[in-house]
Amino acid sequence: MRHLVTVILSCIVFAGGGIARGEDRAVRRALPVQPFPDTSKQQPTVQSPILRRGVADDPSGAAGLRTYPADAPDTIAGSAMMIDARTGTVLYFKEPDVRRPVASTQKLLTALIIIQSGNLEKADRVISSDCQVEPTKLGFRAGDTYTTRQLLGALLIHSCNDAAVCLARNEAGSIAAFAQQMNAKAFSLGATQSHFVNPNGLPVPGQYSTARDMARIAFAAYHAPVLREYMRMPGFTFTYNSGRQRYFDATNKLIGRSPMFTGMKTGYTGPSGRCLISSASNGSREIILVQLGGTHHTIFDDAQRMLLWGLNRSAGGSSIATN
Repeated sequence: MRHLVTVILSCIVFAGGGIARGEDRAVRRALPVQPFPDTSKQQPTVQSPILRRGVADDPSGAAGLRTYPADAPDTIAGSAMMIDARTGTVLYFKEPDVRRPVASTQKLLTALIIIQSGNLEKADRVISSDCQVEPTKLGFRAGDTYTTRQLLGALLIHSCNDAAVCLARNEAGSIAAFAQQMNAKAFSLGATQSHFVNPNGLPVPGQYSTARDMARIAFAAYHAPVLREYMRMPGFTFTYNSGRQRYFDATNKLIGRSPMFTGMKTGYTGPSGRCLISSASNGSREIILVQLGGTHHTIFDDAQRMLLWGLNRSAGGSSIATN
């Protein structure tokens, strides 16, 4: 019966579209306007430390293994980890503690810090250095002022690097000061094998994380309601100070394939390769998948296959792999 369910789910999601070609480019086509979610009454905070206890820890007998479990499908990613989104229990890993650049997936950590104050209506002013950040960007102008809510949407949905810098600088006073907050926050979440230097994940020496650490960060982001609302949106319309409007597609192409794919964050640079943190739910199970160091444009198809396996895997039903 489980095999039949897997086949049916696979048919449904593959009917939604083929291989996604680009992660970080605006697609110029006519699409319906998607308003930002009204989360003004929600508390944009992360979950309590109790919920984070034991997140992404090795299952019994799996410590030190390169892959777990033995019967799991392989992924094109160099490092990966899948966890239960409700409990943090590890369902799968591959080279989970190898340090790697993680590109824009670290914007999840940036977003967690930004929402801590609880004031998403705060005015963030743009300065000239914010406008010089490439390549994926909103294209705002120095002197413009936008709410934290607007820039947060641009950060999470279309992965805008200039929005990340503007948010970070307005939050902490400088990028260096914000990086200190990132490292402190990561450590508090159990992501102790990471070091962050900027808020957007663009390549810089000394910046790295691991699949395990990113799973812990993603777990916290998943349990922040305001972030989940943004991460599952297929796109958004941004209104500039001039009154001009522009529609941006979500960089996460899984969202448009099936409602079972519930969001998270993409990332890509030359040093990092293709990175993707994705989440999925079938009603009875919710899972988070971290993939780092992919080398193909088929990262979304690979994630889809892994997520379907995870959703239909019986809890505790796999054997331990060997090195």
